[in-house]
Amino acid sequence: MKRSTPIAPATAPARGGNAGAAGKYWRAVQARDARWDGKFVLAVLSTRIYCRPSCPARRPLRRNAVFYARPEDAERNGFRACRRCRPKEAPGAAALVERAARHLAERGEEGLKLGALATALHSSPGALRRAFLTMTGLTPRAFADAVRTARFKKELRGGGNVAAALYETGYGSASRAYERSNAKLGMTPAVYRRGGAGMHIRYAIADCALGKVLVGATERGVSTVYLGDAEKALAAELRKEYPRAELVPADASFSRWVREIVGRIAGQPPRLDLPLDVQATAFQRRVWQELQRIPFGATRTYSQIARALGKRQAVRAVARACATNPVSIVVPCHRVIREDGSLAGYRWGLARKERLLERERDAAGR
Repeated sequence: MKRSTPIAPATAPARGGNAGAAGKYWRAVQARDARWDGKFVLAVLSTRIYCRPSCPARRPLRRNAVFYARPEDAERNGFRACRRCRPKEAPGAAALVERAARHLAERGEEGLKLGALATALHSSPGALRRAFLTMTGLTPRAFADAVRTARFKKELRGGGNVAAALYETGYGSASRAYERSNAKLGMTPAVYRRGGAGMHIRYAIADCALGKVLVGATERGVSTVYLGDAEKALAAELRKEYPRAELVPADASFSRWVREIVGRIAGQPPRLDLPLDVQATAFQRRVWQELQRIPFGATRTYSQIARALGKRQAVRAVARACATNPVSIVVPCHRVIREDGSLAGYRWGLARKERLLERERDAAGR
């Protein structure tokens, strides 16, 4: 990889006067001047970390300070991003996305034209799109669609009729709601409002190396894998998601899938290519597919997953997609860790995550 040249070297500024670019950058760093955020980054030789000028962290010695025009330049020279000030995120991106989200929530489909939305927020279409991709990993339209679908589901679960839910969540027509919700709910809005009435979900609860595992599936494939300690709690979790669906104990034909998942929990490499039936946004699906590409016995960081998707800034969005994975083990979200090697969060507990990784490493090393 080609290294980048600093825009100002690690030398002390001249006494009693302007030391050129280095002097300007150093004064901005000392003042924690946010107006310089996005114009350069401060790289610290002693820690190999780079920050934005306004970072609240302790200032380094001047001789240890090097300045680069872009985060990518610092990274090409072996520096890593500060976790406190997150210098790779666009300045003001979080505030801009928050304002945009409120605007979209208030206006429904009328607020989806990117140019009009940017004008209303005193921004530009390009800046708004970059801010959304940085903070959420989604375009403004995809973000608005995901938020609206979540609100639509909430309205339906609250017992309201479909027409009222359409109005409350800003869908422009019934056809749009049915078209989009079929992709994200896996059923029509009316069926979802009835808590999955009419759906047929087979499930089984088995003993495994981590306690108990619940495996649920529709006629199309595995849709649920829960880990826990008690059968009643696992069954209650499934019932909470689909309170009126027909939940039936699985027959013998289901046992191959259950044995496959129990074996993977015990540290065995995959033997069957399990079909999946999961509902997701386009971004979630891309993340989950990338997780399935992680080799058995290996791990990846959230940043590596984001880079593999071509969205280097979407680290937090990747983490959220991992946290909402409904089919743990089959989609191995336990193989994603932090940059420093720590395990980060896991819905079923860090102890289970650690044991899963240990078993896979041991099996892969045989």
